[in-house]
Amino acid sequence: MTDWQEKALRDLEGLSFSLNKPMAELTTFKIGGPIDLLAEPATVSELERVLDFCAAHKLPWMIIGAGSNLLVRDKGIRGAGIKLAGEFTEWAVNGTTVEAGAGVLLADLAKAVSERGLSGLEFACGIPGTVGGGVYMNAGAYGGEIADVVVKVQAVKEARGAVWFAKDELGLGYRLSRFQTESDLVITKVGFNLRPESAELTRARVDEFTRARAGKQPLEMPSAGSVFRRPEGYYVGPLIEAAGLKGFTIGGAQVSTKHAGFIVNTGGATARDVLSLIAHIQKVIKERNGVDLIPEIKVLGEE
Repeated sequence: MTDWQEKALRDLEGLSFSLNKPMAELTTFKIGGPIDLLAEPATVSELERVLDFCAAHKLPWMIIGAGSNLLVRDKGIRGAGIKLAGEFTEWAVNGTTVEAGAGVLLADLAKAVSERGLSGLEFACGIPGTVGGGVYMNAGAYGGEIADVVVKVQAVKEARGAVWFAKDELGLGYRLSRFQTESDLVITKVGFNLRPESAELTRARVDEFTRARAGKQPLEMPSAGSVFRRPEGYYVGPLIEAAGLKGFTIGGAQVSTKHAGFIVNTGGATARDVLSLIAHIQKVIKERNGVDLIPEIKVLGEE
């Protein structure tokens, strides 16, 4: 145990936290070594305590949402992880306005509001991340994206408290937001503006998207979703499949036999396996098609 970990036992007393938590337990890939400190603040004041502690000890920190877009290297992460809990996992409806904590699962929210006859979030019913992660990446699917429905975002900045940002201040683009470059901001709450519609229609749309996703994506196996950004003029899955890489395996990592745009953990895969497979796919597609495939999953941790 390091000196600062011992200090965490004292300084973070009363908060929910753990030391040396395996990241394999916190990611949908089921891969990754331990993170030094995992804190789970339940309120803005608790979040500020964690951020203050990290600043005082010069600790790098990161937000861990649903862990659905993360590949953590095998030696784990030095520093702190913050997983929002408590009030950050609550949401409320006022007419057509929905305010949701950043830790709410995006798919759960999409399904819940569709039951109330509120339309606009149906596209997100299969996105396996959190509301905060959805804003961070401007997540999208089935022709919709967060930018279509978000109206404001609350974020906490180190030592500065909570601030609201209007939609035009969010810097939203294709899988982009201002929060990717302003790494000292923690998304804590999001406001959406939805449309009233027949609950029968919104439920039917969610059911349609859910069936389509289950039919095309390898949901039965651990993965981090689509591995690569879509290059202009191409679809990643068909590109990789046409290169004969569907089912190609390195260690426990495999190009999905169901959707070639996914890499799945067939059991016991390491981060090294996945990274080696990503590099092989990139090399083959570059040589064959002249296309640079850029990963959209986030790779963290020590080799």
